[in-house]
Amino acid sequence: MKYFFCLLFLFSNFSVFALNTTDDLIDELKVEISKKSAYESIKESRINKLKLYRSRLPANDFEGQFYYLDGLYNEYKAYQFDSAYVYVDKMISLSKLKGDKPKEYYSYVKMAFILLSSGMFHEAFDFLNKVDVKALDNRAKIDYYFFLGRCNYDLANYSNDKYFTPRYIDEGNKAIDSAIAHCGTDFISRNYLLGLQKLQEKKYEEGKLWFSKLLEKDEVITMHLRAMVSCSLGLIYLETNQKSEGINLMIHSAIADVKSSTRETVALYTLANLLYKNGNIKDAYKFIQIAQDDADFYGARQRKIQIGAILPLIATAELNNSEHQKNQFLILLLTITTLALLVVFFLVMIGKQLKKLKIKEAIIEGKNLELNSINEKLWEDSKIKEEYIGQFFKEISGYILKLENLKISVNAKLSMKKYEAIHTLVDHIDIKKERKNLYYSFDHIFIKIFPNFINVFNELFDEKDKIWPDSDEVLNTDLRIFALIRMGISDNDTIAKILEYSVNTIYVYKMRIKAKSLHPEQFEKRIMDIRTIDPSTGLGLG
Repeated sequence: MKYFFCLLFLFSNFSVFALNTTDDLIDELKVEISKKSAYESIKESRINKLKLYRSRLPANDFEGQFYYLDGLYNEYKAYQFDSAYVYVDKMISLSKLKGDKPKEYYSYVKMAFILLSSGMFHEAFDFLNKVDVKALDNRAKIDYYFFLGRCNYDLANYSNDKYFTPRYIDEGNKAIDSAIAHCGTDFISRNYLLGLQKLQEKKYEEGKLWFSKLLEKDEVITMHLRAMVSCSLGLIYLETNQKSEGINLMIHSAIADVKSSTRETVALYTLANLLYKNGNIKDAYKFIQIAQDDADFYGARQRKIQIGAILPLIATAELNNSEHQKNQFLILLLTITTLALLVVFFLVMIGKQLKKLKIKEAIIEGKNLELNSINEKLWEDSKIKEEYIGQFFKEISGYILKLENLKISVNAKLSMKKYEAIHTLVDHIDIKKERKNLYYSFDHIFIKIFPNFINVFNELFDEKDKIWPDSDEVLNTDLRIFALIRMGISDNDTIAKILEYSVNTIYVYKMRIKAKSLHPEQFEKRIMDIRTIDPSTGLGLG
């Protein structure tokens, strides 16, 4: 029953990984890699803040200086070896200066970790051997024994020898046992250490159980630890021939490494090797290059050696793959070219027929447009004539009636020889008023035919130059000149006679207004483009 619940726990824990295919996870990893500089900017910002806070401390503030040096070391330890080394070295110097042995031993432990990460096993052991473990606090003791175990495990992996490897693993297990003994209520460290130990002992099912507990949804762990756990768990799955799950876990680990700005990483290098073996050369080549950049940036010697061993193989495969794809592309290109030539031949034949058809259609369309334009012009002319001829007969009839009445009156006065009365009668004829009435009649008929003339006319000017009639006017003189031009009366002499101005005055008016226009070169054409009432809608056009 106990084993049944263990299996059920494992199944439920990893169902989340089963939901994501490897391709989906690779795409997610690529997206996170594209954000890598943003994540590192956040880390650099934290580093700069720590440096700023430290710079503000008095030089004799030992505790404060040590605290911020430790903080800077923690930011750099998985990010950049050289900087981490500088700050832990300052921690050692400061501890020695103050004679604080616990902090000195604590700093030795920290130094051992980055030396181990950089692949300097001998130097890491040297610093660990300097430590008096009894002087360390509980957390530092866990780190000490963990790093000692890691040194032995990494040496075992590096040696890969049937004589020495078991001895290193045994020594590593003893160190991890000591680390576990100091964990107390720190279940996160305890579970990780047990999982790591079972992985080295090849007790894979037990290792799965301990690592899986750390990946439960309710468990809060750092992104860096998530990367380490996912990587270790992935190795277990790979060792038990569950490659798909192993690869997915390596991708999860690589994603966590990117998010935590970890440059000292195993997951991406391991993932590249797995993808290479699975035939995904393109992604393998991309990831191994990034892994190499990370190793160079951090300064991890051992990782550079590991990457250097497989990089040429992946690069060669990528080159061969590119050549193969190039050859396939050339064959495909030739096939497509042949088909394209055939298509082009038929298209040319069809095009010739279509061209002839289009020419005929264009001629017909042109004629239709021409007819539409003529019809519209005829309708416009008809409308203008209809309005003005009707008004003309109305005005003429009025004037004939007035002349007839005048003739009767004059004849009556002549017959009675009342010559002075004739003068009085003539004097009562108000030519100015008659002309005003003529303008009034012209303006109202024009605005009836071109209801939007004033608005469209003013669109041709800046706001300060717009011309508007007074409240008691329909059109003023400026507008009336161009109203006559729109009616087709373009001769200055004729316009001058109608408006009772000199020809020179009309010319000056036109030139002055035209010069203020936004389009002086096309001004008169735009005036002629102002349209009368739309025959289909009854709305003014312009």
